[in-house]
Amino acid sequence: MPQLALFDLDLTLIPFDSDQAWGRFMVEHGLVDAAEFDRLDAAFSAGYAAGTLDIHAHLCAMLAPLARHSRERLAVLHARFMDDVVLPAIAPAALDLVRHHRARGDLCCVVTATNAFITRPIAHAFGIDALIACELETVDGHPDSRYTGRPAGVPSYREGKIVRTDAWLASRGLAWSDFERSWFYSDSHNDVPLLEKVTDAVATNPDERLRALATARGWQIVELFETV
Repeated sequence: MPQLALFDLDLTLIPFDSDQAWGRFMVEHGLVDAAEFDRLDAAFSAGYAAGTLDIHAHLCAMLAPLARHSRERLAVLHARFMDDVVLPAIAPAALDLVRHHRARGDLCCVVTATNAFITRPIAHAFGIDALIACELETVDGHPDSRYTGRPAGVPSYREGKIVRTDAWLASRGLAWSDFERSWFYSDSHNDVPLLEKVTDAVATNPDERLRALATARGWQIVELFETV
């Protein structure tokens, strides 16, 4: 019977934060003010590290620039972002981990607090079609319409990752009880709620707080790359 394999993305499967990297990419291309981005990034990074991040404020700030451009323009920019930033940084060990689960026939899904615009192509680069990410509001509710710059639905952050994963499984006619084993790979102490939900919690390139907790609880710890 297939099992369930869930993967965080930033600093777990890829060696950087894709939200930050996309912001810097937009700064480099003159689409976002550098000083304003640095100010917001510093504040939000501190909140994330402390576990006090206001996810709604973060999403509104990071999504606002997307509303200034057409979906076609954003697609061109993101393709360049993938070529220049993401694909060269993907570590073989991270690809091998995902391939291992896919080869077993496990149901695989990326579960990330970063927005779906940034992360869907990255998940696809790992061969994973299923993505749970923070969703984006569009002007008329159509998935292909221009973005408003605001988030939509329940953010997949902290306990929200469980809420969203429950809903995703239910949409497939599944429940946690259908899986004998379930894995979640994450680097962050913010993901402890979902790590505690699965049968196999794997601290992956973990931050200091998660490493200490994983050591205390006997969770597996793996290092896929050196973070940048």
